[in-house]
Amino acid sequence: MAQSETVERILDAAEQLFAEKGFAETSLRLITSKAGVNLAAVNYHFGSKKALIQAVFSRFLGPFCASLERELDRRQAKPENKASLEELLEMLVEQALAVKPRSGNDLSIFMRLLGLAFSQSQGHLRRYLEDMYGKVFRRYMGLVHEAAPRIPPIELFWRVHFMLGAAAFSMSGIKALRAIAETDFGVNTSIEQVMRLMVPFLAAGMRSETGVTDEALATAQLRPRSKSSAPAPTPSKV
Repeated sequence: MAQSETVERILDAAEQLFAEKGFAETSLRLITSKAGVNLAAVNYHFGSKKALIQAVFSRFLGPFCASLERELDRRQAKPENKASLEELLEMLVEQALAVKPRSGNDLSIFMRLLGLAFSQSQGHLRRYLEDMYGKVFRRYMGLVHEAAPRIPPIELFWRVHFMLGAAAFSMSGIKALRAIAETDFGVNTSIEQVMRLMVPFLAAGMRSETGVTDEALATAQLRPRSKSSAPAPTPSKV
C-alpha cells in the first residue's frame, strides 16, 4: 500500500470515528481497525493521537484557508469596495464549496468535528488551529468588524460563536434535515441552497442592535495574545 494511500485511510477512519464517538472515546485501536492498518503506521505517519486529530482538521481547513486568503488578498487590492455582512458570509460559503470533496458528506462531518472541538476538552487543538490558521481568520474578522462597527468586541465574539453554533448544528445534521424538509415540503434542498439560505439569517443576527447593557462588557477590549500569556492547557482525556 502506498504511503499516501495509508495516510488517507487513517485520516478517513479517524475523521468518521471522531465525528461519531468524540475524540476521547475514540482509541487508536479503533482507528487502526477501521483503517485496516497497524498501530506502527499511525505512529510513523502522525506520531500521536493529538497530531492525528490536528491532521484531520487540517485536511479541510488547509485548502479552505488557502482559498479564503486568496479571496482576502483580492479584496484588499480594492479597499474602496467595503464588503457587507452578507458578502462576507457568502465568501465563506464560496470557499467551503470550493474545497474539493472526497465524499458527499465531507462538510457535514467537519462541522460536527468543529462543534466537538469546542464542546470537548481539546485545548491542544484550539491552540494548533490558532497557530496555523489564526492569521487568516483575524484578517477576515477585521472585515466583519468593519461591517458591524457598532457591536462591542466581546458581543461580536459571542455573535460569531452563535453563528458557528447555528451553522454547526444545521450542517452536521444536514442529511436528516434535508430528508425532513423533503418529506414536509416535497422539495429537495441541496447543501449549497441550505448554506445560502443561512446567509441572510446569520447576517441579520450579526447586524442586530447590541444587547449589551453592562458597562464592563461594553468597554471590554481584546487582550493581546502571546506564548507566555496563553491559557494553560486544558486537561484532556486524549
